[in-house]
Amino acid sequence: MVAAKKKTARGRKQDRTRVAKGQDYEVRYEAKKTGRSASAVKKAVKKVGNSRKRVEKRLGR
Repeated sequence: MVAAKKKTARGRKQDRTRVAKGQDYEVRYEAKKTGRSASAVKKAVKKVGNSRKRVEKRLGR
């Protein structure tokens, strides 16, 4: 008999540190959080990468 695989939150934490430019809900969330437009968020992601910390810094938060 094989034991059930243990569920971990490892991937979830890594995912929260990134902004997925292609996911509208993530772009909207970040835009609302920073008070900027969705297009500004997309431009920031394109410029500095998808690290949430760098995107927020770029957007002046």
